[in-house]
Amino acid sequence: MLRVTLAARLALIGLVGFTVVTTVVVAIFYRTTLRENELTRPSPARLDVLATLLERTSGDARQAVLDAVSSPQFMVRIVPSAAPVGGETPSQQQQLRETYAAGLAGRSVEIVSPPEHRADRLFPRIARLMANAVEFRIGLRSGDLLVIDAYTRLPVTPFGLPVGFGAGLFGSIVALLALLVMQRETRPLARLAAAVDRVDLSTDPPPLPDARRSAPEIRAVIAAFNRLQGRLAEMLRARMTLVGGIAHDVRTFATRLRLRVEQIPDDAERQRAVADIDDMIRLLDDALLSTRAGAGGLSQEMVELAALIAVEMHDRRVQGAPVDLVTDEHVRKAVVLGDRLALRRVLANIIDNALAYGRAAHVRMSLKDGAVLVSVEDEGPGIPADQRQTVLEPFHRLEKSRNRTTGGAGLGLAVARNLVEANGGTIEIGAAPNGGTRVNVTLPVFQPG
Repeated sequence: MLRVTLAARLALIGLVGFTVVTTVVVAIFYRTTLRENELTRPSPARLDVLATLLERTSGDARQAVLDAVSSPQFMVRIVPSAAPVGGETPSQQQQLRETYAAGLAGRSVEIVSPPEHRADRLFPRIARLMANAVEFRIGLRSGDLLVIDAYTRLPVTPFGLPVGFGAGLFGSIVALLALLVMQRETRPLARLAAAVDRVDLSTDPPPLPDARRSAPEIRAVIAAFNRLQGRLAEMLRARMTLVGGIAHDVRTFATRLRLRVEQIPDDAERQRAVADIDDMIRLLDDALLSTRAGAGGLSQEMVELAALIAVEMHDRRVQGAPVDLVTDEHVRKAVVLGDRLALRRVLANIIDNALAYGRAAHVRMSLKDGAVLVSVEDEGPGIPADQRQTVLEPFHRLEKSRNRTTGGAGLGLAVARNLVEANGGTIEIGAAPNGGTRVNVTLPVFQPG
């Protein structure tokens, strides 16, 4: 998906707006200056009536007529026929001249471009069209020459550009400079957003952008976030210390309690009590290991995952559990980087779940896209599709009674997910071909160098 920054969006809006305004101005300009109507070119009948009126008057009366009909867009003057008049007739005006000659009752007529708007201007064509669209020279029967300059009604600058064009251009330049300044000011915010995405409380805080030259508000935001991630890291370390201390002390008490339980004379009661204590210790270990994973307390070592799984499977075969392992040839020597104890706990939790709820555990290892894929399938009823994600949450059980004889505390898969993700992998729950549950664990293969 294309990502456009705020500055780029504002610049695009300004560019589109300026383009639209410019297009409209140019369209109005050409519509006004090029169309053949009374705005720029008087009709032949009007010129014929004016020439007839001037032929019938003389002296002061003629000058009064000239003053009466003249305007900024229609300037009329009479010059002697012998007086030199500059200008030239463009080739494209020949057809127009013939049209006016036919409507002027046999009078001679010439249509020229005014000499004062030639190529010495910066924009000669625009200047000629805007400042003096056309000049008519009509021969009167009195021998004089009637000169009519038909101007447009659009005001222009000395460069032949519409009035306001310069102001619009200046405003656009100022807006562009403002956008550049805004881009510079908002760049630290973009880097701050990227730093927020990299925040991992289990590692050192990511470096924040240097905003010493930014606005005070931006510096305040970055400083506040820096203090926030520092406080969060301190809170996490304090929680880790607290949980670790509690788990250590409770484990000590549980060990003492187990020694006392050995004194119970009833063998059945003693075994149930020992099982409860073992479950409590396992729950504490899972909680402590999950907390270590969230706080970045796991170790990093090279682990041969195939050998680790083989040990887990051997232990369960010795106990008579229905388990089997299929390992691809290419994955036997694959090495992953992670915490050995955490990875073993992940495999133990998943395999034990398959045995407890699916009556069997079928494990397969393979390589896929540079990662080790461990699939554990069972023969149970499976997990509904709408609950496969929620069973990875802490203390979530498909069996809602919370009876420990029909299920655990609901931490096994949640702990497994935390540990897998802390080691850079992923865990997914799907359906096995036989209708049971399939749990896929993917861990990246260690690449030296």
